[in-house]
Amino acid sequence: MTRAAPRSKISLSRSGDAAGFSTEWVVLAVLALLVLLGNAAFWQQALAGRSWADWQTWRFALSVGVMLTAAQAVPVLLLANRWTTKALLVLLVVCSTVSSHMMSRYGVVMDPSMLRNAMRTDVREATELVNLGLLGSVAMGAVVAALLWRLPLRQRPWRRALWVRGATIVGLLVLTVAALLLVFQDFGSMMRNQKELRYKITPASVIWSSIKATVDDLRVANAQREPSQPAQRLAKAEGRKPQLLVMVVGETVRAMNFSLGGYARVTNPELARIQDLIYFPKTEACGTSTEVSLPCMFSAQGREDYDEDLIRRSESVLHLLDRAGLRVVWLDNQSGCKGVCQGLETRDVSNGTDPVLCPDGRCYDMALVEGLKAEIQRSGAAAPAKDTVVVLHQLGNHGPAYYKRYPENFRRFMPECTRNELRECSREEIVNAYDNAILYTDHLLASTIALLKEKQSQFDVGLIYVSDHGESLGENGVFLHGLPRAIAPKEQLAVPMLWWLGSDPKAGWGWMRPVCASAPSKRPATTTCSTPCWV
Repeated sequence: MTRAAPRSKISLSRSGDAAGFSTEWVVLAVLALLVLLGNAAFWQQALAGRSWADWQTWRFALSVGVMLTAAQAVPVLLLANRWTTKALLVLLVVCSTVSSHMMSRYGVVMDPSMLRNAMRTDVREATELVNLGLLGSVAMGAVVAALLWRLPLRQRPWRRALWVRGATIVGLLVLTVAALLLVFQDFGSMMRNQKELRYKITPASVIWSSIKATVDDLRVANAQREPSQPAQRLAKAEGRKPQLLVMVVGETVRAMNFSLGGYARVTNPELARIQDLIYFPKTEACGTSTEVSLPCMFSAQGREDYDEDLIRRSESVLHLLDRAGLRVVWLDNQSGCKGVCQGLETRDVSNGTDPVLCPDGRCYDMALVEGLKAEIQRSGAAAPAKDTVVVLHQLGNHGPAYYKRYPENFRRFMPECTRNELRECSREEIVNAYDNAILYTDHLLASTIALLKEKQSQFDVGLIYVSDHGESLGENGVFLHGLPRAIAPKEQLAVPMLWWLGSDPKAGWGWMRPVCASAPSKRPATTTCSTPCWV
């Protein structure tokens, strides 16, 4: 009896290839899907003002879509193999879904500065961005990622795989150039005039910006910080009291909501009652994010000679003061000093246990005043008492959860937005919550000045307040901050700045009034303009 011949297996592939889907086709399909569905912010801006009744619009959209798909597929195919393909595609899907949500909901762009902010955001800040919209985007991305992970991929003999991969890459490069040539003048003009568009192309912008931010950070981390200036201190006058300067760094406060600057709603009732307060109504931030503004604010270069690499690898002004012999202390209720206070005395007050100041595991900014009291006591107890600079880094108006920045008794402008998803609130509710947070900053500053007045018999006291950057509250569909400075709206750049130099104009910091404070209304200032004066 003879044994029956085995049935031949049906193959889904060419001879010599294992069954499964072609890696090249899977990569192209996923990238095409992401270009079509994951780039809503890009398409909305790129196609604005174009009519779908015009065939030129269809030619432009199809050519750009083909070009973006082919161009983004090339680097993926260079890295993809039987072990990495699925992981790469899952990463691209997750990056695209999350970034597309952030760009569509808040109007931000995925440039290196924004990605650096994202990488350095602490858990508490990140959780405030979690909402149903984000969870829905993540869930959709997770479903696609799960399907990709289960997808069988075809395995070819290495010679044939190399030939197919090479031919595919060459074909995609030719296709990219051909699609670009079809719309070169139109597309080139658009990208030159709207430079932010390049950062709305996902997943390419997310990957490129993440890599650039990481490389820049590593380069700066491994570099020796350069001294900003020689540290030379003037001789102390006989009988002079030790100096105490408090610099309050605000967070996300825009000038147009400060009533000291003319805002119709009274958001600075306590500061308005303080005499000898100098307000700068035309102050412009160095950047639109803490990651950019804070190092610039404390740099010797400032905005006019802005060089991000030089600023990041140079000592801050605080290091200069420390080398000059002053005691420098950084009190933080935020996510760190971005390298400005590296190696100096620092205190994190955000994790306090006071049930009134720190409910729900996050402290209100008045915890900074309590920390300041302790630092003043330490400086006063030294023999002899030391000249001291204390920086208070606020949580301020950090969004989108503005309503969490102040206690119950500061809920004065109602109704307020009490959701993390700002688009679920009316603009009136958003502004009310934002203004309530400014009221609390007003109280913080007035309380700090009152504390300094109590110490005038012991110290020559002074206070400087300036916000790091502003905030968009829905104007033109933009929320939060972080847009590239070249295209940032005034809401993200115009910030409040004020000085209080003590009660006696002839003592202590009073000498600064005629030297530095004569220009508030004459010309625009920047957040770095105070540095040369008080140093």
